[in-house]
Amino acid sequence: VQLQASGGGSVQPGGSLRLSCAASGSIFSISIMGWYRQVPGNQRELVAVIDSGGSTVYGDSVKGRFTIARDNAKNTVNLQMTTLKPEDTAVYYCNARVSHYYGSSFVSYWGQGTQVTVSS
Repeated sequence: VQLQASGGGSVQPGGSLRLSCAASGSIFSISIMGWYRQVPGNQRELVAVIDSGGSTVYGDSVKGRFTIARDNAKNTVNLQMTTLKPEDTAVYYCNARVSHYYGSSFVSYWGQGTQVTVSS
């Protein structure tokens, strides 16, 4: 399974960015997809996740500013980020929990990471 993330970049405070992630490979189903971020020297932290039914969980620091959405048919997940702040600067990682065949357990996969920099 491969997770291909795109959409990172540099933006000024208050700006917006949209991250996208597509999962491909041997996939029977995906339970949860989402985004995490990491700053060097810190632990990776939850940004937002969404399950196959559309239920979402957001990290406290992004609530009200970020929106996660998912297309189950295409195995894609997007993260719309608005009102960005310098403290949002990090490498953002896509994650998916994948079942490879009916009845199998779910395995966690990570994308390669995409840099988001918020600076004036």
